[in-house]
Amino acid sequence: QVQLVESGGGLVQAGGSLRLSCAASGRTFSSYAMGWFRQAPGKEREFVAAIRWSGGSTYYADSMKGRFTISRDNSKNTVYLQMNSLKPEDTAVYYCAARNSPMATGWAQFDYWGQGTQVTVSS
Repeated sequence: QVQLVESGGGLVQAGGSLRLSCAASGRTFSSYAMGWFRQAPGKEREFVAAIRWSGGSTYYADSMKGRFTISRDNSKNTVYLQMNSLKPEDTAVYYCAARNSPMATGWAQFDYWGQGTQVTVSS
């Protein structure tokens, strides 16, 4: 059973930074792609970034490039999302997701989800 547990959300002022963590357990994740998604109230779930556990190749939504960085620590089975220069429109619940398949950006393509962590950016 795959378990994903996010942490690191909170309240931050515009221009600030946060680092989200996703601790993964229950599988050997070497063949997995890991993704971060977000969902704001009244909006659809949106792709943020993804990373291949093996090799570390990354992919970002265009609006996140240059501000967000996804990374992983194999020894800790943890994926991170470093978010810099945060804006009020980044306010959302951020979810970690996993799929035992090649890289993908659609939320429906991911099989396992964490419970989400709230990020609120004040202006």
